[in-house]
Amino acid sequence: MVKEIIYYLEGLQKNNNRPWFQEHKDEYDKLRAQFEKDIYELIQRISLFDPEIVGIEPKDCIYRIYRDIRFSPDKTPYKNYFSAYIALGGRKSERAGYYIHLQPENCILSGGVWCPPTPLLKMLRQAVFDHIEEFIEILEEPSFKMAFPEMQGEVLQRLPQAFIHEKNFPHPDLLKRKDYVVIGSKPLSFFEQPDWIKATATEFEKMLPFNRFLNYTVDEYLGKTY
Repeated sequence: MVKEIIYYLEGLQKNNNRPWFQEHKDEYDKLRAQFEKDIYELIQRISLFDPEIVGIEPKDCIYRIYRDIRFSPDKTPYKNYFSAYIALGGRKSERAGYYIHLQPENCILSGGVWCPPTPLLKMLRQAVFDHIEEFIEILEEPSFKMAFPEMQGEVLQRLPQAFIHEKNFPHPDLLKRKDYVVIGSKPLSFFEQPDWIKATATEFEKMLPFNRFLNYTVDEYLGKTY
């Protein structure tokens, strides 16, 4: 079914306008419904190793295809990808979770904390600073590094003011981050295998220590425990 999603998105990418979308609305509805079923199954599989995912509904995780164009110079009305963010609280959650993104020539699995509010970002940087050996061990674990070889997001040019005097800190770039997100690109063939949902969950399981490290601080920020 992912192949059909990609084929549909290729058409949408070339014809990103309301008349084309309306003409192919039945096809979109069918693919969206199947994607929701796939995300449901993926949630069930993730729940086997991450209990806080238990009971999350696909509709709370899947992003709308409609773009918010109010403040964007790009006025094309539709996204050219299907995506979902699986985390406690769904797609709007501030917690580290699991992200799947299906787009022509840009299919990815990703996770972590994206675009946190400033107070949380400061706390995450402090956690990385205080527990750098643990964090590096997570990032360098061979199976994790193979699945998610790079971090994504903006990086400051200079150390944040809170760490300006930590000139000898061995990993300054980790303190300059505005996001704590890892990403792994996948070929379309990965999603064409019959058990791609199981394979996706297997990749996400490697991310569990990374997300747990981040969520310990997110919980402190939210003042909650789970």
